[in-house]
Amino acid sequence: MDPRELSSIVGSDHVLVDAEVCRSYEVDWTGRFGGPSLAVVRPATAAEVAAIVSWCRARGVPMVAQGGNTGLVGGGVPARRGPAPLVLSTRRLSSIGDLDDVSGQITVGAGVTLGALQDHLRASSWEFGVDLGARDAATIGGMMATNAGGTRVLRYGSMRANVVGMQFVGSDATVSEHLGGLLKDNTGYDLTGLCCGSEGTLGVITAVRLRLVPAWPDRIAVAVSCRDWDDAVHLGRLLRSQVDGLDGLEAIDAAGARLASEQLGLAVLLPGAAVTLFVLWAGRGEVVDTLVNLVADRQHVVGPPGSILASRERQSEAIARTGIAHKFDVTLPLGRLAAFVEEVRRQLDGHCVHVFGHLGDGNLHVNVVGPAPDDDRVDHAVLGLVASHGGSISAEHGIGRAKARWLALSRGPAEVSMMRALKAALDPQGIMNPGVLLAEPPDPATPTGLDAAGPL
Repeated sequence: MDPRELSSIVGSDHVLVDAEVCRSYEVDWTGRFGGPSLAVVRPATAAEVAAIVSWCRARGVPMVAQGGNTGLVGGGVPARRGPAPLVLSTRRLSSIGDLDDVSGQITVGAGVTLGALQDHLRASSWEFGVDLGARDAATIGGMMATNAGGTRVLRYGSMRANVVGMQFVGSDATVSEHLGGLLKDNTGYDLTGLCCGSEGTLGVITAVRLRLVPAWPDRIAVAVSCRDWDDAVHLGRLLRSQVDGLDGLEAIDAAGARLASEQLGLAVLLPGAAVTLFVLWAGRGEVVDTLVNLVADRQHVVGPPGSILASRERQSEAIARTGIAHKFDVTLPLGRLAAFVEEVRRQLDGHCVHVFGHLGDGNLHVNVVGPAPDDDRVDHAVLGLVASHGGSISAEHGIGRAKARWLALSRGPAEVSMMRALKAALDPQGIMNPGVLLAEPPDPATPTGLDAAGPL
């Protein structure tokens, strides 16, 4: 088959077959995951996406939908082995519709970056409730496909809570559209909610209807010194229960603060802090007295969120400069978070371990530098430890290819079976992002689970 046939659909400039040009689409941001593609195609409309899906369907060609390629679990790039897929880049699906100022909603193309959306809304009285560090590259469609979270989940929830409709191309090349934005629309299955977090395994998201939130005029960030992770969790609990206008709770430890200083030249705001808790507040007028009182007796620094939060938001960038990391985006019950951090450091003693995250919702990012990219023994150890503490192996980045083998640590057999049934019903040919989220069923004769990994 010749992917250049797709030029009749999108134009020859948007069918990329040169190996050097395709490479940036074939490897993920971590450098751990990726493989060869048949070609990269860049459609500009839902109709073009449907025609491309029809072409793949007729030839049995697998497809990987890709947004900004900021994912960390290999969900938006080809597999290292197996048939080379067509990579469908959504970046040209970049239209931004009119702001509905009455309902506080807007419809955008799947390829619109979060940063572009934020810029578009800046002059209005609305903003989008989801924010994250990769805002200038991450696309709205990719964020929906992974049910992205970020720094404001504590206040506004993840993508699923902020999406009220979508346009979608299924594996049968049909275009479905539900973009009315009605908040009460109890007419059957929530297909938008189903596709949010489906990681491109059911079809291609081409446009999204978003719920917006008030653009608060006043914002501050406070970096607060904590004795340890347990102390940070305790202070976070008090803040969540007593402070109105709390916009987020983020945390890094002393090692993370030093790393940001050494690698990026950022100031260590609180040199004596074992853990730095970043308290984000947004509202109108003066900061509430309760927040002031809760941090008054601790070493702290107050300032605009952009500068105060820099060492937290750029942790991944700083870590990437030290080597290829095994990245784990996990959720712990808040009461188990401190014990988990202590145990994961003990189990991985001898490796370079960086821990930071969203303390308001128990979402930690564990990064391990040192093991070879394809050495999955550390994956076994960390994900197994998460499960033993009652946590989830994925909080906001999805399962991708990286964690598909371990899905059963967080989902029971009945749930996984139901997921497989949905996948088979909506993608009977199995061409939509094969190997992502749902791994191939294991061979009964092959050892699986943590015992198969061997010692670290």
